[in-house]
Amino acid sequence: MALDQWGTYQFEFGGGLYTNLSPLQLGNRFPGSARTLRNFEPSVEGGYRRIEGYDKYDSNYVPPYGEPVVQGSGQSGTTLEIANIYTSPAEGDTLTIAGVSGTYTIDTGGVSYSSANKTATLTLTTSLDSSPADQAAVTFANNTDTIEGVAYFGSRAIAFRNADLFESTGSGWSKINVPAYGTILVAGGSQTGASLDVDGIDVTPQAGDTFTIAGVEKVYTITSAVTVTSGAATLAITPNLASSPADNAAITFLSTSRESGNKHRWAQYRFASTNRILMVDGTNPPAYYDGTTFVSIDDAPSNAIGAEHVAIFKNHAFYAKDNNLVFSAPYDEDSFNVGVGAGEIDVGAVITGLIVFREQLIIFCEQKIFRLAGTTVSDFQLQSITDDIGCIDTDTIQEVGGDVVFLAPDGLRMLSGTERIGDFGLAVISKVIQSEFDNFITKSTSYASIVIREKSQYRLFGFSASITDESAVGILGTQFSGQGGSEMAWSELRGIRAYVAYSIYTSTTETILFANTDGYVYQMESGNSFDGDNIQATFSTPFVAINEDPRVRKTFYKLFLYADPQGSVTTNVSLKYDFDTEGTIQPAPIELSNTTGTVGFYGDGAYGTTLYGTKLKKLFGTQVIGSGFTVSLQFISEGTDPPFSLDAATLEYAVHGRR
Repeated sequence: MALDQWGTYQFEFGGGLYTNLSPLQLGNRFPGSARTLRNFEPSVEGGYRRIEGYDKYDSNYVPPYGEPVVQGSGQSGTTLEIANIYTSPAEGDTLTIAGVSGTYTIDTGGVSYSSANKTATLTLTTSLDSSPADQAAVTFANNTDTIEGVAYFGSRAIAFRNADLFESTGSGWSKINVPAYGTILVAGGSQTGASLDVDGIDVTPQAGDTFTIAGVEKVYTITSAVTVTSGAATLAITPNLASSPADNAAITFLSTSRESGNKHRWAQYRFASTNRILMVDGTNPPAYYDGTTFVSIDDAPSNAIGAEHVAIFKNHAFYAKDNNLVFSAPYDEDSFNVGVGAGEIDVGAVITGLIVFREQLIIFCEQKIFRLAGTTVSDFQLQSITDDIGCIDTDTIQEVGGDVVFLAPDGLRMLSGTERIGDFGLAVISKVIQSEFDNFITKSTSYASIVIREKSQYRLFGFSASITDESAVGILGTQFSGQGGSEMAWSELRGIRAYVAYSIYTSTTETILFANTDGYVYQMESGNSFDGDNIQATFSTPFVAINEDPRVRKTFYKLFLYADPQGSVTTNVSLKYDFDTEGTIQPAPIELSNTTGTVGFYGDGAYGTTLYGTKLKKLFGTQVIGSGFTVSLQFISEGTDPPFSLDAATLEYAVHGRR
């Protein structure tokens, strides 16, 4: 191009984040890619789209200590005994009591907790305003405990906090780990002391279960294993009976123990025309819930109790613990009778994850991957996929667009089928962001991941107790190729602090939940903010030499940005010259906005002012200043505007002499 003649250079935004190339190589090879891409997602519809926000799924926090109640009437002063509590409260916690005025604080050193009895004696900083009723509800205000599990089942969220499971449809949490043992009644009157004869038992109660007796004060805890004979049993209990119950007085169970549960993993399925969700937590027996009844599988084999991974494959429930893979009889998640199709397999290495993929159960270990083929115990076959590569964290395993993504020691890998039957590809797909990925791994102590199926998108979140919400980091990948991961485009997430996460697609609705240490469950892909806070998003193109000549100076005059906003949007754009090196004069940022008082957005229009039907501005033009050998466009957005896409940009420039 002749000197001083104007030309136009076009950026077509796409390709995602690259951190494995030098600045000049990146600009020459992939000018529409990104050297910084934070809270923008490579979009399957083209360009880079600012991500959506998240809101609280329920404005109420998940209760921290289950559903504790007052233990006995007539209490007064600064001492309060409570029952049906499976985790010790802490000094400084505040609480309210149904029927008693005021909010109360636990004094320093004011907690005496009995794990065996499921009771706590609290010393309060102020005296009770009045004597609470027996079994009055006690509500704690404590948002500092980690939520160890979150799922979405039957149009409701499920969350595990401390020793209890709760569900919510969005307006309050209800406890679900309440056992169903039948219609249990007191067997005979005039009973006293620390035992109770009962009958009407369908399922054996467990030590640690709590219950009440109609007409008798206090909550009672079963203290030892129960033996049931013809539906009857003698329960060893604490405390002693407050009074003798009437014959046939109703027994109401309040809770079954899920103490010391760790991160939950889930499997949804349908057996016998009933939808269920199966859960394991690394400590307790597996359990399932059908939306009404909660069942703890207490008679599971020892290698299934404390299972860390679970999957439903060929109508069997598979439970993984250490080296062992225990599977139930067909269509019966709590039947482990070998004679009807149950069994156990020792894979020879510690299992780190399970996923069903292409009619096979994929079994991940740290340095091995197996597959289980077949349909029943008669033809199940365990076969090796690889003895050199494995998965180091089960919470990174997801199926994306027909492939399985997982975290291996050397980065994110993708398990994908090939044209050869029974063969697999195991490509590393995070090489183009390896430096960013290494930094992400260094800062994280645990992980959570989700899939957004409508966007062919995989999101991996790193968690550390020392990192704030604003500093929380994640990795986002969009799959553009059909399979194999060769066209994964990456970006960085910032500001989503997820310790556990869950995503599911039902009918035409995709629901994505996550939680951390503040007691709330959040819904991702909801709203235009991070629960009211601004979304900070940054996109910087590579430094482009323009016409691949980095030693000819160019002067820039006009910028045109092609965007696709969904509402009123304001963003800043800056031209960064010559690799933004020290001493280089950089122009001030320029604000681009389509905000106008005449364009109408649903719910925001003003009668008599807004012109509905007015087209939203999608082409932004502005004059720019400055000159340099290389140039990069930097876009910064911070606010609660609706999402918008950056599709392309053009720069008008003139070439000057070679230096």
